[in-house]
Amino acid sequence: MPRPRKTRRIQEGSRVQFYKPQGVPMRELKAVVLPEDGLEALRLADAEGLEQAAAAELMGISRPTFSRLVSHARTTVATALTEGMALKIEGGEVEIGEDTGLIEDEDNGRCRRMRRRRGFCGRATVVTEDIEDRPRRTTVETI
Repeated sequence: MPRPRKTRRIQEGSRVQFYKPQGVPMRELKAVVLPEDGLEALRLADAEGLEQAAAAELMGISRPTFSRLVSHARTTVATALTEGMALKIEGGEVEIGEDTGLIEDEDNGRCRRMRRRRGFCGRATVVTEDIEDRPRRTTVETI
C-alpha cells in the first residue's frame, strides 16, 4: 500500500477554473484537468524561473516529485492547446500559504533569495495585450 500523498503548498488558489478556445461553446469541448498543484509548479518553474530544488522547497515536496509534477502539468497544457480542448483547473491536496521567495539558510540562520534558473530572462519577455471585441463580419446581399 502506498503512503498517503503529501499536502502541497501553493501561493494562492486559481483565479479562474477554465480556459477554452475562443468561439467554441463549452458544451462542444472536451476538457483536460490540471490540478492546482500542477499550475503552481508551472508558475514557479516557468513564470518565476526558479530552480527545481528551490521551487520544491516552497511547495513542501521533494525535488523529484516537483519534476514529475511539472512534467505532467506541461503535458496537460500542451495537450489542451494542441488538441483544442478546454483546460479545467481544480483539485489536488493543497494548502494555501504565503510565498515570500526567501528560504532560511540552516548553516547561518539567515534568509536568502531563491535562485532563478540559469538563462531565465524573466516575465519582461512575455507580450500582453488587451483583447478587443473584433467587429462582426457583415454579409452584403446583392439584389
